[in-house]
Amino acid sequence: MTETQGIENPGTTYASAGVDVEAGDKAVELMKAAVSATHTKNVFGGVGGFAGLFDVSFLKDYRQPLLATSTDGVGTKVAIAQALDIHDTIGYDLVGMVVDDIVVAGAKPLFMTDYIACGRVVPERIADIVRGIAEACASAGVALVGGETAEHPGLLGLDEYDVAGAATGVVDADMLLGADKVRAGDVLVALPSSGLHSNGYSLVRRIIADAGWSLDREVPEFGRTLGEEILTPTTVYTGPLLDLLEKRPGAVHSMSHVTGGGLSANIARVLPQGTIATMRRSTWEIPAVFSVLGDLGGVPRADRERTWNLGVGMVLVVDGASVDAVVNAVEGAWVLGEVSANDGAHASDEYYVQGAKGVDGGAAILLD
Repeated sequence: MTETQGIENPGTTYASAGVDVEAGDKAVELMKAAVSATHTKNVFGGVGGFAGLFDVSFLKDYRQPLLATSTDGVGTKVAIAQALDIHDTIGYDLVGMVVDDIVVAGAKPLFMTDYIACGRVVPERIADIVRGIAEACASAGVALVGGETAEHPGLLGLDEYDVAGAATGVVDADMLLGADKVRAGDVLVALPSSGLHSNGYSLVRRIIADAGWSLDREVPEFGRTLGEEILTPTTVYTGPLLDLLEKRPGAVHSMSHVTGGGLSANIARVLPQGTIATMRRSTWEIPAVFSVLGDLGGVPRADRERTWNLGVGMVLVVDGASVDAVVNAVEGAWVLGEVSANDGAHASDEYYVQGAKGVDGGAAILLD
């Protein structure tokens, strides 16, 4: 008799292929309370349905409601979370990247969904990620109405994952913010970032690897470890900005969420042709994380400014008569520069940006 004779072949199961359905169910149970806490009276059905349902009967009160939508991920910052085994902050990065792109149009984000792909479901880890997403949604007044956790063994490593999300908001057409409302004489008001946010991490990780620094390295300039500093979650601006738009209608003409591409490129895309935003580096102090990493990697200033936010997370283009009111209304805000007619005087400058990301808009430049 051979070794296998007499032994019943159990066959191939989903579990033997690397997918644990029970772990997925446990993850849902662990995250349910955090998700439910974001639900308002507009959410129908609760957790676990095939689709999230949201009552939009209130749209009948709008004059001309426009739906705004945005989708994004966190990028390679998730590699830092995985290396540190800290997963409850990455949700703030995801929500900030998505809902703050909606509020720049003047729209109120209503609801959001998330997607997590992983090599294996570790219920506690998934629950931590979703809890962070839910907490950030709650801070922005956004309902987390659904999501998906997908186990992809063989495609992702056992402890690897990626996250993405999408949100929908609404704005009345006559309250829509954008380049068409911007005029020469408008003033740029900046809001501080909490650090790197979720952009430029491929550069960050390359700098750290080349320098041989570990994430648990204590960095005196940070007053904490390197890992703690670069995992700092993204600021979610939606709540304070919606409050500002409600209390100061007409004061803000356009907004720029400073993400991939840096400060100038993101501002140029919210200005009309024929104008230029002139910003001055002297108006703010660049946070240590950008200087330490930039110097460590020998990153040229132009490349730093094209990659990182350098401490400026959001810029409001404000009517000149409303500047003081706006600066006083949002914590940490300051005057960054102004918008003027573009006479072409700076067009040959290394730091001059004309249009960006497919938008043939205005120009922007950083000056000392």
